[in-house]
Amino acid sequence: MPPELLSISTDQVAAFVELARCGSLRLAAGVLQVSEQGVRNRLLALEARLNVELYRKARGPRRLTPLTPQGQAFLPHAHAFLERARELGDLFNQTGSPREVRVAASQYLLTYVVIDAVRRFQAQQPGVRIRLSTHNERDIERVLLSDPQVSLGIAAPYEPAAELQYQHMFSINWSLITPPRHRLLRGRKVRLRELVDEPLILFERGSTGRQHILDAFQERGIFPHVHMETTTTEIVVRMVEAGLGVAIVPLLPSGVITSGKKVGVRPIADPIRAISSGILTRRGETLSPAAQEFVAFICAGKV
Repeated sequence: MPPELLSISTDQVAAFVELARCGSLRLAAGVLQVSEQGVRNRLLALEARLNVELYRKARGPRRLTPLTPQGQAFLPHAHAFLERARELGDLFNQTGSPREVRVAASQYLLTYVVIDAVRRFQAQQPGVRIRLSTHNERDIERVLLSDPQVSLGIAAPYEPAAELQYQHMFSINWSLITPPRHRLLRGRKVRLRELVDEPLILFERGSTGRQHILDAFQERGIFPHVHMETTTTEIVVRMVEAGLGVAIVPLLPSGVITSGKKVGVRPIADPIRAISSGILTRRGETLSPAAQEFVAFICAGKV
């Protein structure tokens, strides 16, 4: 005789997922368009069915998440439960409404890799809608851990959180870019010591690329003169083109980043840890079929 199935509803699980995403009963109630007591009743019924406490009831110091350790362990399963329920609801849907995959990506990868990949993917899979948002690497990890509606991240994580799983796609090496006719363009390769007195344009704090560059300088006991900081590689290149300084940037083999720009490019002699980019997902969570299709597509089209 098969084991008895738990009697839990999608309303109960949806209340739990919204509580995890929003951080409070009040905000979850607003999203679900029910009363706060209605959300609380659904959560209590779910806890009774599972025989475990999923969220903290007592008021206290504001935390990153209201979930208990058991609630955090249940969250990926709750997300998968709702995704499966949506698939069952669409099984006989004749309208052909698109399946949705939410993706958080770094600005660099979104601009130079992901947008084109999404365009090609949706041409082949018109029944899947990819929704993109941009964040720096640290924020991508935070979004994945706090918002179960975001399926995956595409980034270059410096040290991925233990709760996330990383799937490598490709690595990018570093090059120096300078204004045209700069003195550093005379040699074949440039050493980091030659850049100490140059006005260096760096990526913003929280960026993996910034940390790789600073680590390389510090390993040699030298410290660069940070002249400006900005958010995206595209802006860095424009600043260099305007003569505001020099920069160390990851350049794709296609040359797309500096194509048509009035900058000079030189390789760097000293090793700088390459930018390793890939897919971040929540550890232990099974992606929806649509998300799996997109991951397989984008990994097959590596740079």
